Amino acid sequence: MVAKFLQLEWKQFSRSSYFAKGLGIKILMIFLFIYFSACAGLMGFGFFYIVKEALPEQDPLVFLSSYLLFWILADLAIRFFWQQLPIMNIKPLMILPIKKNKVVHYLLGKSVFSFFNLYPILFFVPLAGVLIYNSYGVLSVLVWLLNIMLVSLSLNFINFIINKNNTYFYSIIALIVVAFLVNYYQLVDFNAVSTQIFYPLYTLQWTLILPVFLLVLVYKINYSYILNQFSLDGVVGKKSEIVETKELNFLNRFGATAPFLKNDFRMIWRNVRPKQVLFTGVLFLFYGLIFFTQDIYADKDYVIIFAGIFVTGGFLITFGQYVPSWDSEYYKLMMSQNIPYKQYLESKWLLISTGCVIATVLSIPYIYFGTKIYAIIFAGAIFNIGMNSFITLYGGALNRVPIQLNVKAKAFENTQGFNLTQFLIGLPKMLLPIIVFLIPYYFFGLKAGLIGLAGTGVLGILLKNPIMKLIEKTYQKGKYKTIAAFSEK
Repeated sequence: MVAKFLQLEWKQFSRSSYFAKGLGIKILMIFLFIYFSACAGLMGFGFFYIVKEALPEQDPLVFLSSYLLFWILADLAIRFFWQQLPIMNIKPLMILPIKKNKVVHYLLGKSVFSFFNLYPILFFVPLAGVLIYNSYGVLSVLVWLLNIMLVSLSLNFINFIINKNNTYFYSIIALIVVAFLVNYYQLVDFNAVSTQIFYPLYTLQWTLILPVFLLVLVYKINYSYILNQFSLDGVVGKKSEIVETKELNFLNRFGATAPFLKNDFRMIWRNVRPKQVLFTGVLFLFYGLIFFTQDIYADKDYVIIFAGIFVTGGFLITFGQYVPSWDSEYYKLMMSQNIPYKQYLESKWLLISTGCVIATVLSIPYIYFGTKIYAIIFAGAIFNIGMNSFITLYGGALNRVPIQLNVKAKAFENTQGFNLTQFLIGLPKMLLPIIVFLIPYYFFGLKAGLIGLAGTGVLGILLKNPIMKLIEKTYQKGKYKTIAAFSEK
């Protein structure tokens, strides 16, 4: 039965519009996969000796255990934003004599074969080999390794729960923020807590029971949830709700783009997925606290520039990267109307640029760390508006992954719109400002670097019309491919 499922999924993939994407991007994805896999493996082999050299008095396994709690929190955050959950079209299967539990077990088992579950193996297996080579107990190391692998798999299924229940999502975000603040102000030593939790996985072999119990528990929760959704009501049922109508008349001043802006405001107001992204964009405002409060970065201006770009570019990055996926559910209807792409793209640019302006105002308290810090944030904001906004819109022409906007995501729907293509498109938004800053900075100093960064943004704003025409042509060229991709379910 598993072979049949795999055959059906291969046919669906090979016949879809996604299969027709550029060969160059596919090859680049393969190279990136190989590169990150090799990095994880090399880090696994070298971690023990790096710690031994840097901290001769510290046991590398104890040192690693002190940071595994942070690894779990970071892993959950990365999985939420990057890991695409497996989906399956179950409607045709409902009329066939196939047991529901087999489909559900297949769907959950399919999620195990992900890079996010592979990289712990690539890191921890070589590390376990090095530990055994350096006279650590063979049985203890193998039990410890198995414990870590079980924890990693548990995180995979916990990500299912977080993605399907917004209460869990906000709880995890709150936990990460509280953990960071408590650890930063030294109210609780999370390194010591992490050591007490994870080091016994090596010293006490009976602790293997705990990760096994956790894995079984989260698997059962997901199994029960998905099985309950395995019905026509769970797949096609619609819940009637009273929708609050808002006129948003203040947007009428934007003329022809006003209807699109109103549509986006209502979409954000009424749907959970856009609200999540908006909330994440707000969190980017606090990104600077990670760098501006650390003395180690005080003389590393290129790192501060990186942080400054993120402080004001949170909404641009989180919301903008999903253009035009936000409109995937009614994109075909929009394209059947006499609507110029220019007005549509203009509204998106106004929205994400306004987000940058609001973030710039809200980041004024960073003046507390010095006028230099806020000057960097301000220059980064101008660059975001005048350059990164256009890069974001241009990248949207290659983004053909639909997003479900419904309030409660079904078990067989993919609520994520992120993919590796978006990551590749996003690289220029992170690297270009650093390059633009460093060239004049290297020859003439900080002021020249900031002038170069802000000047590039101003130049982009002045050249807005020709740049938007180029982006419009790109969207028109891929119009029917995008419609076909958004029509797939």
